[in-house]
Amino acid sequence: MLNDKLKNYLHLHVLVFIAGFTAILGELISITAVPLVWFRMSIATILIGFYVWFSKTKIKLPITAIAKLSFAGIIIALHWITFFGAIDVSNVSITLAMFSTGAFFASLIEPIIYKRKIIWYEMLFGLIVIFGVVIITQSEIKYLSGIVLGIISAFLSSLFAVLNGKFLEKYSATTISFYEFISGVAFISIFLLVFYDGFSVEFFQLSTTDYIYLFILASVCTAYAFIASVYVMRYISPYTVVLTYNLEPIYGIILAIILFPEKEKMSSHFYYGASMILGVVVLNGILKNRKALKRNQSK
Repeated sequence: MLNDKLKNYLHLHVLVFIAGFTAILGELISITAVPLVWFRMSIATILIGFYVWFSKTKIKLPITAIAKLSFAGIIIALHWITFFGAIDVSNVSITLAMFSTGAFFASLIEPIIYKRKIIWYEMLFGLIVIFGVVIITQSEIKYLSGIVLGIISAFLSSLFAVLNGKFLEKYSATTISFYEFISGVAFISIFLLVFYDGFSVEFFQLSTTDYIYLFILASVCTAYAFIASVYVMRYISPYTVVLTYNLEPIYGIILAIILFPEKEKMSSHFYYGASMILGVVVLNGILKNRKALKRNQSK
């Protein structure tokens, strides 16, 4: 029998694997990024709504708090749109490599939101990340649109994560996600009505395969992953959680190479640049969390 600590650690790796599999589903689903994200957030909102009802979570908040969470919901919607858009115009490997630059953006955003000094090694890591992106761009210039969208997605993801860190100081993760998902769906719905054909019959005429993949994306990769990650963090240290989630792009790229060998075949320079970026992400996680552990031990 596995002990509880090992069970939760294995569970954490399953969650990271699921996070990496999100990009694979984005490649498999045939519809474009905006409708895809609308379906994902709509289904996930319904599922989280059921969770709120069954768990009897109190979700009543002041209007000002709802407004702030709604802003974050729009950011995460834009993050997912640019993320899946990057996959549409390039491939999974390019998108996940660019998504890894989020750690650099977080090092710039966190000091502003939390009003702290910029850490010198984060700036050094940032320069290495930029160098890695340059290497990838030079060797994979045909995927320039995907590179740009991937970097924008990474920035939005980092901004969302930092904002959520502040929100978690006051509200529960379930309440935060509930309002963020609703606002995200509302934002994309307005966008579809103004810039697309709206919600015509054709909008909902998807293949059975697409609906299956969308349900997996919304349920397993979104609603379940969110609830389970909150559960796991009760038993595993933040150091282990953060460090393990840094493996997400690595899992995703390996999966993409296995499942889409022709489309994901990249030049050697791509792997040099991607390894540089991913190495920095993992090293940053190690240094940052060791520092946090030392602070806790000194108290």
